[in-house]
Amino acid sequence: MKIAAIGDNCVDVYTKLKRYYCTGNCVDFAVHMKRLGAEVSLISTTGNDEYGRQMIKELEKEEINITHLKVGEGETAISYMDLVDKERTYGDYIEGVMENVTFTEEDIRFAASHDLIHTAFWGNAHMHLPELKKKGAVICFDYATESDDPLVDKTVSYVDYAFFSFEACNTEVRDFLKKIVEKGSKAAVATFGESGSIVYDGKEYYQHGICPAEVVNTVGAGDSFMAGFMYGIMSGKEIPECQRIGAEIAAKVVSVFGPWEKGSEWDGD
Repeated sequence: MKIAAIGDNCVDVYTKLKRYYCTGNCVDFAVHMKRLGAEVSLISTTGNDEYGRQMIKELEKEEINITHLKVGEGETAISYMDLVDKERTYGDYIEGVMENVTFTEEDIRFAASHDLIHTAFWGNAHMHLPELKKKGAVICFDYATESDDPLVDKTVSYVDYAFFSFEACNTEVRDFLKKIVEKGSKAAVATFGESGSIVYDGKEYYQHGICPAEVVNTVGAGDSFMAGFMYGIMSGKEIPECQRIGAEIAAKVVSVFGPWEKGSEWDGD
């Protein structure tokens, strides 16, 4: 199983706690896929600062293919974070080298050589979805909480597995997932934090809860669920089993401070 994650990478910095870790939607997805046993490549741009050097070290340690991870002149993207009752809260975001990130024809060709391509709303790779789809790639996309953004209508017909995040499951959400599938996706997935997930595949809805966990930090729960779910899909498993795999990995992630189960954090200045 060959997986390509194309898009963002950043560090989350908790100034009050004097801690940080390497992350980003595509980075988290890549790490979890690798730990599940897939062959994984990350296509992105990081900075030439201390954070960028740490990013490279972590990805190398995880044995992720970074031949298409560029090092730009400037800062690695930074999200300033805080914890409030164990829930992550976002502060300022410094885009750094991700502000002007571009993907070359070679990057796109390389991505299309994989079995599955993952990207996300803030990955700056959405304009390449038509070409990737034309090349026959299976594509999953994380739209996060941006279900109302015009980008959804512009891109979802090229996306096989579309992921969204909502506060609660209701009739409106079910209708929304149905419309996403009608526009071309094979399946539309909605996650609801501690209320689990629901998936619509054009025939029926599948609802699944979470796995119990002692919550330390909710960061990374969604990314890890997506990785587990898509690993199940690419392994030929039925949707309920894919939801179960995703929920199990997410439960392990929220029980640690960083976005990966075994930790990925350092003391910061």
